[in-house]
Amino acid sequence: MALSPADAAFVESHPSAAMITIATDGTPKVARVGIAVVDGKVWSSGTQERVRTRRLRRDPRCTLFVFDEGFAFLALETTVTLLEGPDAAALNLRLFRIMQNRPSGPIVWNGAEIDETPFLERMVEEGRLVYEFEVDRSYGLT
Repeated sequence: MALSPADAAFVESHPSAAMITIATDGTPKVARVGIAVVDGKVWSSGTQERVRTRRLRRDPRCTLFVFDEGFAFLALETTVTLLEGPDAAALNLRLFRIMQNRPSGPIVWNGAEIDETPFLERMVEEGRLVYEFEVDRSYGLT
């Protein structure tokens, strides 16, 4: 199922979500993440070493709970693809440009502006990848 235009609009105006993955014993585990819509799909950034990345390698099912300051919410039941490898740094740059609404120029990273080349180098050093969420089901109160 593709991300509907209404769901995409909600995500674009509410870029914070709880990312819920599944532990080996079946327990849901939650992490707060930043998200954005890229080419009609929801993306988030992570690293090779994060626990949630290991969980997703074992079981790619994930629920995103996208919320606002009130009672509106969107739940996205998804299957995650890890976008990694030699293109991962450039994919993160693309994601952060959308998240920060900065089509060009420096990117904000850890509270400071940095130019594109050092940003890409940092993405490689940190082992960054992109979580791409394929929506299987959506529901909520939007």
